[in-house]
Amino acid sequence: MVVIAFTTVYLVWGSTYFFIQKAVQHIPPMMLGAFRFVTAGLLMIGWCLLKGEGIGKWRQIKPSIISGLMLLLVGTGAVIWTEKTLPSSLVAVLVSTSPFWFVILDFPKWKENFTNRAIILGLIFGFIGVTLMFIEKITEAFSSPNALTGIFGLFIILVGTISWAGGSLYSKYHSTGSTTLSSAWQMLAAGIVFSLASLFSNEWSGFEWNSVTPGSWFSLVYLIIMGSLAAYSAYVWLLKVKSATQVSTYAYVNPVIAVLLGVFFAREHMSVLQISGLVVILGSVLLINLSKYRKE
Repeated sequence: MVVIAFTTVYLVWGSTYFFIQKAVQHIPPMMLGAFRFVTAGLLMIGWCLLKGEGIGKWRQIKPSIISGLMLLLVGTGAVIWTEKTLPSSLVAVLVSTSPFWFVILDFPKWKENFTNRAIILGLIFGFIGVTLMFIEKITEAFSSPNALTGIFGLFIILVGTISWAGGSLYSKYHSTGSTTLSSAWQMLAAGIVFSLASLFSNEWSGFEWNSVTPGSWFSLVYLIIMGSLAAYSAYVWLLKVKSATQVSTYAYVNPVIAVLLGVFFAREHMSVLQISGLVVILGSVLLINLSKYRKE
């Protein structure tokens, strides 16, 4: 189950950067978040009711709402908003700083994490690997006339990344009961606030259903089914059964998957720098996971 969950998070979330950017071309950012998380949240609550779990009690719902807003509203919301103006590859690099925040904010594990050389080296080499993979595109993005937008997007992603790490740790240490129900309330809470934000930002006034392309609708459906129902549920479950540092390695692997998908399906070219970055990333992830498994 752990292998399946990690594989799902690694592979599916590696592809969501592309699908978010495709969807947000025709669907406003806050509206996209509302469609995605309200739909996924309601589907999961319906599943829980069918299984006889009910909708949960307040002591379970409250931490789910808090972690959901930190993870999905602020964390994923930052990614959705910035992909309106920044390349998805650049966003993937910025998100790859999240393992550092996991280690910094995971206070109960400070002694274990900061005294483990393999973890520290793995984090450093992982970020170096991601940077090597995208250094050419990063340089291109910040040398363009819209560099100021890129700097502001950098700040937004930084806030979102810190919030994602904090929300993940809050979920790990405070969530109780069924993981499925916790995930459902996390998504539904974020989806409701996304809906309100969409209304207050007046996104609906200029929105035309007919202008949304089939590709954008397909991207939305993919994000709901694979990105939320499958991968996000797997992620929340992994936080319960594995260390936060191990789980955070998704942020290094996802850019690799994004690049490989481009190579295999869009016939994109991989440079020597990108290949070397890929090797460094895979080595760092292996280093972090092996250090944890030795202790377990």
